[in-house]
Formats: sequence, structure tokens, C-alpha cells
Amino acid sequence: MSPSLFKFVDAKDKFTASTKQALVGKNSKPIITAFNQILGNETEKKTTLDQALRGVLGEQIVEQKVSCDDYLSLIYLSIDAVSEGICSATTPFLLLGDVLDSLPLDQCDKIFSFVEENVSTWKSNSFYTAGKNYLLRMCNDLLRRLSKSQNTVFCGRIQLFLARLFPLSEKSGLNLQSQFNLDNITVFNKNEQESTLGQKHTEEKEEGMEVEEGEMGEEDLPAPCSIPIDYNLYRKFWTLQDYFRNPVQCYDKFSWMTFLKYSDETLAVFKSFKLDDMQASKRKLEELRASGREHVYFAKFLTSEKLMDLQLSDSNFRRHILLQYLILFQYLKGQVKFKSSSCILNDDQTTWIEETTKLVYQLMREIPPDGDKFATMVEHILNTEENWNGWKNEGCSSFVKERPVDDKPKRPTRKRQAPEDFLGKGPDRKIFMGNDELTRLWNLNQNNMDACKSDSREFMPSLDEFFAEAIEQADPANMVEEEYKAVRNPNYGWRALRLLSRRSPHFFQPTNQKFKSLADYLDSMVSKLAKELPKDIPSEEIKTGEEDDDNGDNLLKDSNDSPSIPSKLVTNQQMDDIAAKLGAQWKTLATHLEMKAAELREIETDSEDVDMQAKLLLVAWQDREGTQATVENLVSALNAAGFSQIADSLSEA
Repeated sequence: MSPSLFKFVDAKDKFTASTKQALVGKNSKPIITAFNQILGNETEKKTTLDQALRGVLGEQIVEQKVSCDDYLSLIYLSIDAVSEGICSATTPFLLLGDVLDSLPLDQCDKIFSFVEENVSTWKSNSFYTAGKNYLLRMCNDLLRRLSKSQNTVFCGRIQLFLARLFPLSEKSGLNLQSQFNLDNITVFNKNEQESTLGQKHTEEKEEGMEVEEGEMGEEDLPAPCSIPIDYNLYRKFWTLQDYFRNPVQCYDKFSWMTFLKYSDETLAVFKSFKLDDMQASKRKLEELRASGREHVYFAKFLTSEKLMDLQLSDSNFRRHILLQYLILFQYLKGQVKFKSSSCILNDDQTTWIEETTKLVYQLMREIPPDGDKFATMVEHILNTEENWNGWKNEGCSSFVKERPVDDKPKRPTRKRQAPEDFLGKGPDRKIFMGNDELTRLWNLNQNNMDACKSDSREFMPSLDEFFAEAIEQADPANMVEEEYKAVRNPNYGWRALRLLSRRSPHFFQPTNQKFKSLADYLDSMVSKLAKELPKDIPSEEIKTGEEDDDNGDNLLKDSNDSPSIPSKLVTNQQMDDIAAKLGAQWKTLATHLEMKAAELREIETDSEDVDMQAKLLLVAWQDREGTQATVENLVSALNAAGFSQIADSLSEA
């Protein structure tokens, strides 16, 4: 029987009814129940639910009686549906875009507040990949509708939201090539004949011009400027905005001379016309706070000639212009990756920029209120900006380090070795000391403590043997000078004290005699020993307690009770014979040869033939043991593993 066809219209009606029911109860359970009851595959049901949700939203928009909270309730339901896996991840973003497109800007503000509050939801794994492009398009559409001068705060909120949503390394939000907004042109009066500067303001007063709220009255006017404001100053001042808009012009020789001249005159005006009396501004600020009105900020300049004197007396306006200078200087001096090779400052330009930077900071500190605090904050921000410039020059690498993906998975390794890896196993275990020579010395005897306590390990010389040379030198007949006597040697003196403390009773006898040095004390002890020791001391080489290493090794070996088998190295032919006899039982011998599990896995990987695996085992053991890969040690391992016949044949050979 063929499966029944999916009925799209009936399913959509059921989803629409369940969505309206969920909106009333503010719970997504009716939608989940309807999704489980409708027959069909997951993809068809998800697509149908997406259409139903957009259909319900369309009905709400057409009615125009629904509040923003009702729109948000529907969007919340779509988010829950995505979390439950019954709805497409793009549906909440489509609904948001439809709502913002249909609402006026004042209501869009409330909807966007919801978007801001749920930024953590948009950044989750379920929504980010599917919705980041929708959110970016939605924000750009809003920015096109908003005015940068009248909706400045709203535009700033959108930019901050995008900065929180996308990572710093997101290419769409970075100005990688350091391009400038050349369309930001400042329009001002460039015709001197149409200028009104220089005319007396008395005509305006006679016409009965009233002072509007927010402007300065006669009592609040600033002190008269020492440099008259004429059209030339007006033109030069606003011409500087073109250099701030496109700093690359400063690298041109003619443009630089113009910028230099205009900047000197503008900064001279700021320097001569200081803002000392801020009582009027403080009074207006208090009135503004008392009235509860918000401070209005315009992003574009007002370039009217009539406002020039008021702008020069405005602290925020001055700070804005001075900050533009600092940003321009930072670009000119900084290392930018996409700068042309011809964009290089000469020594005179660099010197002028450094001097002017100091002047700008000085003027910024003199601007009330809190000039020092503002200047310090600006300096800190610009220093931090250098780090971002360096990051962009390096290609804006991601701040999240990704794990390297290897084609071949690595075998898990232990950070620390297990005790059995270096202590060995079984009764004939061999302890590995990390060095071939140390391993050889340590394993000469199974019980090193008993070997050290053996009588053959007694190296302490007798008194007559040790002091024979000193007694001979103390005899005046031999005429040995003091500086050449053995008792003057600090090393000899230290060993003499240790020997006296173990062998001579004179060492512990109290005495009233005071000695200035160790040599004097040893002289007195030598004279006492010369009287007690026999006169016929053989003139043979004096033992100092230092023996050859080979002698010590032989002593340790003598105390070992192992059977005497010739200590010959195992030959290649012998290993071939043993490997053929072992066959598939080579792993039993591997345990007694102290082979690690990792080495056994490598042997099994290298060859599938059991005889070859046994041969590789013996070769690996020989490489590790070196000079200790003897017939004696291999026979011991074979006996311990239960291969006595193979061990006997190897011994006979």
C-alpha cells in the first residue's frame, strides 16, 4: 500500500489554530501536540509550520490593532519551536524582519530592544549560523531608514548590537584596507561676496531679534576674541575638514603647506581665545537637568557664519576639533599595511606633528570642565588604538585558537611512566635507571644492599697505611718543607679526620692545646701515631680509598649467586634459531624481557608473520640492552618464561 500524500492545506490550518491557541495561553505545548499528531515527514511539517507562523503574523499586521507585545509573543513562540526542533531556525528572523518593515520607527525602537536583550540567544549554536545574515540585513535596513543626525542614539545602539553579535575577526565589520568615507563632505560658504562676517550685529538687535532658549544672553557672552573672526578665518577653519576627511592629501607637498598654514592659524585662535568663564554653561546644564530634557547631539557640523563665534566658545566643539587633529596625526605617523609606498613623512613634517601634538594636548587640558581628565582619557584610547592597528596589519587573525587537525590520530600516551616500566616484573626483573651504564651497575647484583655490606666492599685503609707518608714527611731527617707536606692538603686533611674518627682513640681525647689550623692539629696527631705504630712501615704505594671501577664491579659480581654462563653477546644466527622455535609463543617471552605494551603493538603492526614478530622482539631487546644483550641474560629470561629446552640449547651452543 502506497503511503498517503501530505495534505499541506489541512496541516497549515491545524498549525494556525494551534498557534492562536498558544498565543492565548502563552505556551508552545499546543503547537508541539499538533506537530506530533500530523502525519508526514519532518521537513514537510517544519515548512508548513513556518508558513503558518508567518500567516498569523500577517493577520496581526493587517488588523493594526495588535500591540508590540503581541508581536513579541509570536516571536517567542517561534524561538521555542526552534528549540524543540519543530521549526526552521530562520523563522524567528523572518518574523522580526516582517515586523520591523511594517512598523513606524518609534515602535521599531521597542522591537529592537527585544533583539538587544536576546543577543545571547542569537549567538547560540541553534541560531547563529542560520540567522547572522538575516540580522545583518535587518540592521542595515533599519540604518537606511534612520537619520544619523536625528536618530543618532538609535543608530549607535544598532552598531553596538552588531559589535556584540559578531566576533572581532568578522570580515564584514572590518575596514581591512583602511578606506575613508570620502562622501562625508562638509558644506560651507565658499563665496566671500555672500559672506555676512564683518557686519555689525546692531542691525539684528534693532530688528527685535529675541534670544532663543539655549542661546547666550548678553550677560553670558564670552570675552571678546583677540583675533577678529573674518571670512578668511571661517574659510580656513572649515577647509581643514577636508583634510580630516581624506588624510592622504597631507602627503602631497602643496596640500601639506596649505594644511600647515591653516592649522597654525586655527590653533592660534584656540590658544588666544581661552574658555575661562564657564559659569553660564554650568547654569544652563543645571537648568537642563532640572527640566528633565535629554541632551541633543548632532552628528554633522553647523557651518553657518553666524554661529562661528558661538562655536569657538563651545567646549565640546573645541574638543571635537582637537580630537580630529590627534586622530589625523596618529594615521600619518602610524604603520598602515595598505598605505602607498609614497606616503612617507619627511623629517620636518615629523617634527611639526610632534610639536603640534603637544600643543593640542595642552589646549585640550585647558578646556573646562575636567580638561585634564578628558585629555588623559583621549591619550589612553589612542594608545589602545595602536594595538588594533597592529592587529589589522597582521590580517585580523581570530582571537580563538583552533586545535590542529591531524590526518592520522595520535595514540594516547601517558605523561608519566608506570612503576613497572622502569622497575621491571617478575623475580628476575631488571631495573632501568635511564642510562645504559647506570643500568649495568645497578643490575650487577639482585640485592645491592647486601652487596654493599659485603666484606669485600671494605675500602677504609688502616692508620699505618694512610699516615705512612705523613709520618715520613714529619721526620726532620727527610727535610720536607712545610708547604709540601701532605697535612697541608685540605683534601687529605678532610679524609684524615674521617679516618681518625673511625680508627683512632686520640680523636676523642680532650686536650687543652689550642691549634690555629687543621694542619697543626694533624701534625700533633701524626707525632702521636708515629710513637705507637711499628717502625718498619713498608714503603709501598699508599692507598687512599679510591679503587678502579672495574675492581668494584668484580666485587659486586663475585657476590652474585647466578650460574656461571659465558657473558657473550647474542648473535644474529642465535636469534633466528630462537625465533623459529618460539613461533606464536613469542609474547610469553616478551613479558620476561620487560618489553612495553606500546613496543608489542608496533611489532604486531610491522609484520603479520609470527616468526618475524619473534625475531623483531629479540632485535628490539638487543637494541635496548646494548652490551647487556648477553647469552646469560637471554637464558635467564627463557627459563623464567618456561622455555627451558630452548634455554638449554642456547647454553650448549
